[in-house]
Amino acid sequence: MPTALVASLAVSLRILVLAGLAVAPLAAISFAASGSHGVAKQGAGLVLFVTLQRQAMS
Repeated sequence: MPTALVASLAVSLRILVLAGLAVAPLAAISFAASGSHGVAKQGAGLVLFVTLQRQAMS
């Protein structure tokens, strides 16, 4: 492979790793905070939620 391609792949991999290291803690906190808290929106609860949201927008 040409050296320019190898260098580009190396830089891209470094950027990907650094971005992952920056985003991973925030994603972990968000995932942990989004547990089973709040109202579960499934079935009839989802229908009621959507209906109320539509009425609020009107």
